[in-house]
Amino acid sequence: MTELRTDRLVLRPWRASDLAPWAAMNADPEVRRHLGDLLTREQSDASVARFRAEFEERGYGWWAVEVRATGAFIGFAGLDRVDDGLPFAGVEIGWRLAREAWGKGYATEAARAVLDFGFDTLGLPEILAVTTATNLRSQAVMRRIGMTRDPDGDFDDPTAPEGPLRPQVLHRIARGGRA
Repeated sequence: MTELRTDRLVLRPWRASDLAPWAAMNADPEVRRHLGDLLTREQSDASVARFRAEFEERGYGWWAVEVRATGAFIGFAGLDRVDDGLPFAGVEIGWRLAREAWGKGYATEAARAVLDFGFDTLGLPEILAVTTATNLRSQAVMRRIGMTRDPDGDFDDPTAPEGPLRPQVLHRIARGGRA
C-alpha cells in the first residue's frame, strides 16, 4: 500500500492501534454531524476491514492520517468510487478528522496529497467530492483545493432520512485544476 507524506502528515495503511481512536471519532456526535448515525465499535472496526480490502483490490482508498511530528492518528483521507445509485459516476475524494485536529489545515493538506495521487499516479481525469449542503467546513476545504461546485449535480441522498442530511452538494476538479 502506498504511503503519502506531506510537510506535517503521513497518509498510511491502517494499523490495529488506529481502531480505538477511529471508533471514538465515529462515536462523536460532532464528527458524525453531517454523516448520520453514530457507529458502534463493531461497525467502526468493520469499516477499517473494508478500507483495507478495497485498497488492496484497487490500489487506492482510504488512508489513515497521522501527524508526522507526534505519530498521532487523527483520521482518514482518500479516494473511493462513487456509490451506485447516485446521479453521477466517478471517483470521490474525502476526509474525516478527529475534532482535536480541526482548524489546523490538516484536511486541506491531506486532500492536496490525495489529489496529487489521484491525478499523477492513477491518471484520473476528474475527481469529485460530495457533502451535505450544511457542511460548510468541508465545502471550504473543497474550494481551497481548487474544486468548483457543480449546482447541476446537487441531489437528495436517497439513503438519508428526511432532514438536513438529505440535500447533497457536488464539487468537481479536473486534472490540471489543482490549487
